[in-house]
Amino acid sequence: MSSAPLPTDAHQRHAQTTLVACLCAAWCRTCDSYHDTFAQLRQQFPDYRFIWVDTEDDEELIGDLDVETFPTLLIGVGEQLRFIGPVTPQLATAQRLLESAVQSPKAGTADPAAQALLVRLQSSC
Repeated sequence: MSSAPLPTDAHQRHAQTTLVACLCAAWCRTCDSYHDTFAQLRQQFPDYRFIWVDTEDDEELIGDLDVETFPTLLIGVGEQLRFIGPVTPQLATAQRLLESAVQSPKAGTADPAAQALLVRLQSSC
């Protein structure tokens, strides 16, 4: 008999949840224009969790991740980071990126700071 703890409901719920986080800054005008695109993505992918993260207001949450270009998307399935990088504010591009990232697991080692952020977001939201 195993002595391993049983997974919690929250853990099970997030185990395969696709999370899409937009990392932005309040002063970024490109991020302002990305709000509409992000809202449209949320409507088109209702089973995914969408989170808007202000990198300055949420510095503690961001941790050691250095976001240099805005907006930056972080996409993860469960605790597996599938994509992190800057995006242009075009809906078609974001749709293709999201579909591709979810369907094709990213090979290789993820940035540890980005991976840690994904885990924090999945467990806190």
